[in-house]
Amino acid sequence: MKNNNLICDIETGVCGVPGESEMEMIDLNEPNKTIDFYYVTDPICSHCWAIEPTLRRFMKQYGHYFNFQSVMGGLLEKWHGGPVDPANGINGPADVAGHWREVGEHYRMPIDGSLMIDNPVQSSFPPSRVYKIIQKHHGEEKAFEYLRRARESLFVFNQNIGEATILIDIVNEMGLNGEAIVEEANQETGHELLNEDFTLTRKLGARGFPTIIMVNEANKGVKIVGGRPFDYYVSGLTKLLGEEPTPKEVPALSSLLKKEKMLFAKEIEVMYDVEESDLVSFVENELNIDQYVKSEILGEIYFTTSN
Repeated sequence: MKNNNLICDIETGVCGVPGESEMEMIDLNEPNKTIDFYYVTDPICSHCWAIEPTLRRFMKQYGHYFNFQSVMGGLLEKWHGGPVDPANGINGPADVAGHWREVGEHYRMPIDGSLMIDNPVQSSFPPSRVYKIIQKHHGEEKAFEYLRRARESLFVFNQNIGEATILIDIVNEMGLNGEAIVEEANQETGHELLNEDFTLTRKLGARGFPTIIMVNEANKGVKIVGGRPFDYYVSGLTKLLGEEPTPKEVPALSSLLKKEKMLFAKEIEVMYDVEESDLVSFVENELNIDQYVKSEILGEIYFTTSN
């Protein structure tokens, strides 16, 4: 039988649940961010693109526990005559194309890859320096948005993000001054900031991408290398906190799409625990028809805002 909250206790003056304390201490504050979260990555890292669905959900649900920082690791300074990544059979840019396509198909985060045959990215340092300049002037969140836009341009739409003109367009579309930022990135400041990240990468002991490192106040940490299931990240955070963290509710799809501007099927499936076969009906139930445009590329559905 349900309690009748209209019946008040004469003695306590409480209308509601019987047995409520007369006075108790409560805490409505967010938990103190005692964890430093380092995401060691690179703009042309295909596996970093592949973990975006899992990383986004983890940040949305548990980001109130940690201070997030992306660290540029320097995946490719330049191509040269010898093998670049012999363990994976990467001797030149053409070898990357097939590897990228395989990663995209396996994780269902689409990657074209033919760019690396026709007009290969010669170095990941230029887009990394742009990241550092945006981070310096506009903060971590805006820099992370740039990283996402750069990867969309490279992996999905086959644009060479090693070229200044492409980088300028990406930054301009974010509402920033692309020419000024790319110019500063090519000056001494850009080189110095990127070298600071390389130093931090070495200090953290990160030798592959992606590497996620969570460190607590006692300077003890958890290192997670490569693409891992969502539960790995929750388990790592739990170990550092010494207790089970409380997740926030995932954002409504309408607000997430409005913020991100583009979401691939896998990203929606991971965020909302939706089966691939139920994706379209889920989106149709969550969004008004005038809120989104459904498209397809490389066999994968993606959604963009309609304005």
